Amino acid sequence: MKHPLEFEKPILELQRKLDELRKHPHAGSLGLTLEDEVSRIERKLAETRREVFSNLTAWQRVQLARHPRRPYTLDYLRDTFTDFQELHGDRLFADDRAMVGGFARLQGQPVMVIGTQKGRDTKENILRNFGSAHPEGYRKALRLMRLADKFGLPIITLIDTAGAYPGVGAEERHIAEAIAVNLREMTLLEVPIIAVVIGEGGSGGALGIGVADRVLILENAYYSVISPEGCAAILWKDRAAAQRAAEALRITATDLLELGLVDEIVPEPLGGAHSDPTTMAETLKVYLLRHLHETEAIEPSERLRLRYEKFRRIGQVAEAPGVLGPAPTA
Repeated sequence: MKHPLEFEKPILELQRKLDELRKHPHAGSLGLTLEDEVSRIERKLAETRREVFSNLTAWQRVQLARHPRRPYTLDYLRDTFTDFQELHGDRLFADDRAMVGGFARLQGQPVMVIGTQKGRDTKENILRNFGSAHPEGYRKALRLMRLADKFGLPIITLIDTAGAYPGVGAEERHIAEAIAVNLREMTLLEVPIIAVVIGEGGSGGALGIGVADRVLILENAYYSVISPEGCAAILWKDRAAAQRAAEALRITATDLLELGLVDEIVPEPLGGAHSDPTTMAETLKVYLLRHLHETEAIEPSERLRLRYEKFRRIGQVAEAPGVLGPAPTA
């Protein structure tokens, strides 16, 4: 198990014991006794894995959403889609490698796929800016979406970003304006749009490609206006309170579905998407095809009306006293 998380350590320990038994030099001579022990540990391992991953806290799901081996946009473009042809540049400033997109096929059907892309190592993370797009990334995304609308191609967006890049250069090139324009224009595109949160769904950086007819979320992904660490730093003046903030923010897939902020949860393999990327890619394909067929069956004018009403409903909340704990002192 590469990059084990803290709560995965009991599973890792059992797996190590199992591997040691299987490599035992006298395995053949020990016969049934060793086989019984292997079977016992295998049952214990399966039971422990089910128990751990059936009772994850919000913070543990955030950790899974950030797992360095979790499938990223380009992985799904390879395994869920076919014939991907990447398109580059916003035709205004530059090509942002944190935002990728282009033509592809979903089980033979032409679509436009756009998504944020993180890196696997330091070199690639620098190239991809850790998945945090600049203004030109969102302008590239809008250019591709308008191209899809022109040719009548459905749009699928894959969201996995901690947020849009907050640096000086991004502010100078009007990051807020670029995202705001995307929000406006995505409500007006006549083709079906499906958005999927595949990992982190951070703030406006996620919403900039997230206005869609259907918003799906992977089981261990999260979608939030602020990171748990950022929330903890503001409310409790201590980033160490991130676990408490994750619970209070209600950012998990189950919470978001209950609140009506997403339309469906895409189940992950036991252990998270990174434990079986091939199965995850096939599962995502099934869900995308179903929602694509459903949205294509709706008349464009009705689809636009439903999309508008969907996002107008968001934000109607009732506050429960004491949810966030005592108010911070100055």
